[in-house]
Amino acid sequence: MKWLTAAGAAAALAVGTATVWGMGWRGLLLLLAFLISGSLLTRGGGRRDARQVVANGGVAAAAALLGSWPAFAGAVAAAAADTWATEIGACSSAPPRLITSGVSVPAGANGGITLLGTAGGVAGAAAMGGVTWGLGAHDLRLAAVAAAAGVLGMLIDSLLGATLQGPEDAWLNNDGVNLATTLAGAGLAAAGWRLCC
Repeated sequence: MKWLTAAGAAAALAVGTATVWGMGWRGLLLLLAFLISGSLLTRGGGRRDARQVVANGGVAAAAALLGSWPAFAGAVAAAAADTWATEIGACSSAPPRLITSGVSVPAGANGGITLLGTAGGVAGAAAMGGVTWGLGAHDLRLAAVAAAAGVLGMLIDSLLGATLQGPEDAWLNNDGVNLATTLAGAGLAAAGWRLCC
């Protein structure tokens, strides 16, 4: 698979197996919708390693094993929102602004956001919500909760990037932030589902 290293493929197999075990084929299709859309949007041909796969899919796999559709869909929506925001935002002609202060920062800076990237992230979260609905949930409330949790997870990702994220060898690097993002998406979706439904 050209999108994954060998270790990344092994991690993806583990995440996929956990997903099928807990959520069945519908869960696997949602996970594939994220993987394929994110990979198609990613420029530069970078291949994802095992840490990146676990950071983006580990929480969803855990939610699947726990049997929680809202948490599973929220984690996937958050991962998609973050990936789509990053890749679509890279096309913005306007410079990114730090989410905490609005100060202009160089493209690719941690915590930098653009209007185009944010709109892309919202679209990514909404797409995963739509896929959730289309896969048989047939409950617009679940799709909306997952999408909203995905958007909030994306914003949390940017906030963590601006305030706590360090270089790749830091205690909180990009993989750690992505893990926190998907955990936030899962938790917010599960809580939102309990509150509304």
